[in-house]
Amino acid sequence: MDAVQAAFAAVPRSGFLPVFERWRADYDGPISIGHDQTNSQPRTVRDMLWLLDVQPGQRVLDVGAGSGWTTALLAHLTGPTGLVLGVELEPELAKWGAENVRRAGMPWASLTLAHPGLLGAPDHAPYDRILVSAEALTLPEPLVEQLGDPGRLVIPVAGVMKLVVRDGTDLEVTEHGYYRFVPLR
Repeated sequence: MDAVQAAFAAVPRSGFLPVFERWRADYDGPISIGHDQTNSQPRTVRDMLWLLDVQPGQRVLDVGAGSGWTTALLAHLTGPTGLVLGVELEPELAKWGAENVRRAGMPWASLTLAHPGLLGAPDHAPYDRILVSAEALTLPEPLVEQLGDPGRLVIPVAGVMKLVVRDGTDLEVTEHGYYRFVPLR
């Protein structure tokens, strides 16, 4: 079993869904979590985590953390020597997601309310890995600036999953299929 599969086994999706939707946890599709947001399709999350290639001990930013499921999956991947910060713009989701992450029992992970008009969490940068679970129209420079060296950023841009790899001053951007997400705001 690879690390991503182990994270999925250790962090069940059901604990990050509204109570009335938990019976659908095995459904391989997005599930509404309210406020026009979704808990992403498991297959999509798995693909994104494989691209991100999180290693133990890394510092990870989770943008659009929603219910906290991806934050907890990332925390499982980093292990207790890592640090995972989830940010969510919708206040009620941020509060609920923070509680879900707390209940997951990984104190090296947290989820906070994102600041309107501020993308990511630059005060805590740089990050070894950045995961974005919302679709941007173009590659957001503020997130690229928060990426450490070396670093990896996975983000859907205009319907295409992009992997940005920083190596010194070089940035390599590759495309990895077509996906649909709620808009990044």
